[in-house]
Amino acid sequence: MIAVLTHHWAKERLTAEARAKLDGNGLAQSRAPGFVSRQTLIALDDPTQITSIVLWDSGAIYDDWKASPERAAAMAGADELWARPPESQRFEVAG
Repeated sequence: MIAVLTHHWAKERLTAEARAKLDGNGLAQSRAPGFVSRQTLIALDDPTQITSIVLWDSGAIYDDWKASPERAAAMAGADELWARPPESQRFEVAG
């Protein structure tokens, strides 16, 4: 199992829209094969920072999701919401 930790920084005036876009992406993910769970975190010191932790059965399954038309549809137009590019890192779930 892997965890994917992704930080997004919304443009200040677009935080609500960014959160809605990420929530919609989470809903689409929840229907994907191999999805396990998702948590969304808002930084206490920077409310424009929206971080998600998503668990997947494997890296290959996550790669399939990233390349899927469902993800493309869920994240259409998202680039306009970010103050800087998202940063993502994969982790092996150790236990």
